[in-house]
Amino acid sequence: MPQFAANLTMMFNEVAFLERFAAAAMVGFTAVEFLFPYDHTPEVIGERLRENGLTPALFNMPPGNWQAGERGLAALDGRQNEFRASVDVALRYARSTGVRRLHVMSGLASRKDAAAVAIYRNSLTYACDQAGADGIDIVIEPINPRDMPGYFLNDFDFAADTISALDRPNLKLQFDIYHRQIIHGDVLTALRRLMPIIGHVQIASVPLRNEPATGELDDFRLLRELDILGYKGFVGCEYRPVGNTVAGLGWMDAFRSQ
Repeated sequence: MPQFAANLTMMFNEVAFLERFAAAAMVGFTAVEFLFPYDHTPEVIGERLRENGLTPALFNMPPGNWQAGERGLAALDGRQNEFRASVDVALRYARSTGVRRLHVMSGLASRKDAAAVAIYRNSLTYACDQAGADGIDIVIEPINPRDMPGYFLNDFDFAADTISALDRPNLKLQFDIYHRQIIHGDVLTALRRLMPIIGHVQIASVPLRNEPATGELDDFRLLRELDILGYKGFVGCEYRPVGNTVAGLGWMDAFRSQ
């Protein structure tokens, strides 16, 4: 049975961010993920996790100026020092929270730019080497160009090739089922082929990014396949509830009752 992690950035928006930890635990989640914890101190985030008995599945490294439209730093020329500083910040939060995987966002750049590709690889190598000392995995996630136009990492094969080329044991693929379907389709075959390098999975319905089992894919079939493939990691529920978060959790009960 998959280990579901509530995404506290998208779910439980009925309450303030720090209250979402308790809200998730109250309905039975034992793990959570979120995009960014940096509006609060590492100690506060760690305390909310511990007092609610929650395991942190994942969060992102600092993305640059998110409000100004930046979506990561790893492939951006002239931002290498800022990226390295962001790794230090993320690792401080990781040590305080106990998270074992961090997502590195590439930023808005062209994969046709050889300099951007080289910078991206150097950034990932640095992040892996720094995080590896703490036993932390670095994950990279292809994101579809409809939701995030211009995002550098928008291809699963490119991500797999990068992981192979860098050959770092703690560099893994973040396989978001929603993004995979929009970018390439062929989700089930891709899960089977890429499972050896997958470090984290996320799910949402396609095309509206709502609760699983409400879109064009057989999400329950895909979740069962994760068990068949022996996946032991978390499945992040990175979806936007149609209405009230708790009212929309019936999909999880339906899946577990099968």
